Amino acid sequence: MKELTPKGIAIRVAFLLSFLVVIVLGMVLISNQLFLSIYYYFLFFVITLAISYFGFLLALEKFIYKKIKLIYRTIHNQKLKKEISNTNKLFFSEDIALNKDKDIINQVQQDVLDWVKTNQQEISRLKGLETYRREFVGNVSHELKTPIFSIQGYILTLLEGGLDDPTINKDYLIKANNSVERMIAIIEDLDEITKLESGRLAMKIEKIDIVQLVKDVVDSLEDRAKTAHVSIKIQKEVKSIWVMADYGKICQVIVNLIVNAIKYGKEEGEIQIKFFDMHDTILIEVADEGEGIEAHHLPRLFERFYRTDKGRARQNGGSGLGLSIVKHIIEAHQQTVNVRSSTGVGSTFSFTLEKAKGK
Repeated sequence: MKELTPKGIAIRVAFLLSFLVVIVLGMVLISNQLFLSIYYYFLFFVITLAISYFGFLLALEKFIYKKIKLIYRTIHNQKLKKEISNTNKLFFSEDIALNKDKDIINQVQQDVLDWVKTNQQEISRLKGLETYRREFVGNVSHELKTPIFSIQGYILTLLEGGLDDPTINKDYLIKANNSVERMIAIIEDLDEITKLESGRLAMKIEKIDIVQLVKDVVDSLEDRAKTAHVSIKIQKEVKSIWVMADYGKICQVIVNLIVNAIKYGKEEGEIQIKFFDMHDTILIEVADEGEGIEAHHLPRLFERFYRTDKGRARQNGGSGLGLSIVKHIIEAHQQTVNVRSSTGVGSTFSFTLEKAKGK
C-alpha cells in the first residue's frame, strides 16, 4: 500500500464524498421525475470533488500542523532540531509550511522512535559515566587512604615513644617516607593523565629509532627482570625502525608495559618484544607468559585504578594508573593500543606508531 500523504487522504475522501453526493442527488431528482444529462452529473461531480479536496486538505493541514507541531517542538527543545532537519523535510517552524507530499504519520513515528533511541543511548551513556565516577572516587579514596593510614600509624608509634628507640625510629621514618612517595606518585600520575586528556601536555614529535629505544629500556630494566627470574627477548634480525613519536613519552609506555610483564609474568618465563610493519604504521608488541587476564576484564583494563587482582596488584606496588597513562599517551599520538590475553597462556599488549617517511 502506498504511503498515505495528506494529499492522498484528501483525494480519497473527496472522491468518495463526491461520488455519494452525486448518487444521492441523482436519486432525489429521479424520484421527483427530473432528468438531467450525464454532462451535468459529471460537472457537479468535478465541482464537488474540487471543493471537497481543497476543504479536506486545508482541514488536514491545520489539524496535523497543530498536533504534530507540538511533538516536533518537544523534540527540538531536546536539542535534536539539527539532526531531524537533516534527515527529512517535515519542518514545523513558524515560516515553513507543512509538506503535504510526505507520509507525515510514518515520518513522525520514525522521528519519535529515533528521538527515543537517541535519548536511551544518552541515558545509558550517562549511567555509565555515573558508575565510572563512583568507582573512580572510591578507587582514589582507597589508593590514598592506604598510604595515609600507614603514615599515621608510623608517626603515632614514634610520638608514643618510638622516636627514642633506635631499633625502630629510622626504619619507621623510612617506611613513612615510602608511603609519602607512593602518594606523590599517584598524584603525579593523575595530573599527567589530566594533562593528556585536556591536551595541555604538548607532544614533542620527532623521528626516533623505536628498536634502539626498546633496547635502552630493556637494558635499564635488566636487573629488575633478573630479580624476578624473567628474561626479556627482543625480536632478532630487526634493524633500526624509524617512527614519529615523543621519545620520552614512548619510553614511558615501553617501561610501563615491560614492568607489568615482569610483575605478572611467570617465574623463569620470557617476555617477547616484536615489531610489525603495518604499511603506514609500526606495531609494537610486548608479550608475557603469565597467568593471563580473564576476558571480562579486558574492556576495562585501561581504566584508572582498575585492577584484575586487587590484592596481588597492591602487593606488587604501583599506582594502578600505568595502563591508563599508556592509553592516553598513545591516543595523544593519534594511534591505538590493544590487549589480547588467554588465561594460562599470557597477555600481549600492542600499540601502533606512525612510520617515519624516508630513511
